[in-house]
Amino acid sequence: MKAYQIEIEILESEPLIWRRVIMPAGATFNRLHDVIQNVFNFNSGYPRDAYHLFDFDLSEDNIRVTNDEEAYQEYLQFKKNRREIEARLKAMNSEFAEQQLQNLKTVIRKPTGIKIDTYLEKHGQIHYVYDYGDDWRIIVRLEEVVEDYHYGYPTFIDGAEVAPPEDVGGLPGFFEFLKVYYDEIHSEHGEIKAWAKEQGFREYDPEHIKMCMKFLKYKKTEWDKIEHNNFIPVD
Repeated sequence: MKAYQIEIEILESEPLIWRRVIMPAGATFNRLHDVIQNVFNFNSGYPRDAYHLFDFDLSEDNIRVTNDEEAYQEYLQFKKNRREIEARLKAMNSEFAEQQLQNLKTVIRKPTGIKIDTYLEKHGQIHYVYDYGDDWRIIVRLEEVVEDYHYGYPTFIDGAEVAPPEDVGGLPGFFEFLKVYYDEIHSEHGEIKAWAKEQGFREYDPEHIKMCMKFLKYKKTEWDKIEHNNFIPVD
């Protein structure tokens, strides 16, 4: 089975927070979102519910892939009434109206309805933004196309550094969080530890990530069936 070996990095993190994963071809952008969420400490991917907005920037193809329902409905409204909206915005004759028109011309796609293959292979990388408040900017880089992958789910291979918890305040907030979290004599250490637990924060744990990947199945392969038939339950 065809698959992609990808490296996922949190931009501007120092030291660099990164993960390497192999995922079968044919994944939607929503499944790529699930992979990113599960290899880091974020809480908005399967099997959990959506927690924050996100988008994939395919600006070279004039496409934005997002779970922002408001943006999607606005785009549909523009498609339906394009001439009227274009005329109104052009009549305003302002930089703001011009920018708004350009934004409306960007095709908005839902992440469940478009697959990554064409764009990953064409551009070699995809930019992803998660949580517009904390503004996590992440890049997915294609390292290798794998032609003989056996599993219907992604496989975690490697990575480095602990990932940030939700709602920590972006990179500046994360670095401050780490100082307090690891300083047992800090006056707010206990409070931060309790908050981190509530947020689902955990240390970098490759075995946990490997287990999470197995829940992200989107293809059933003969290898999966063999694995299932050879599985012996433990009492």
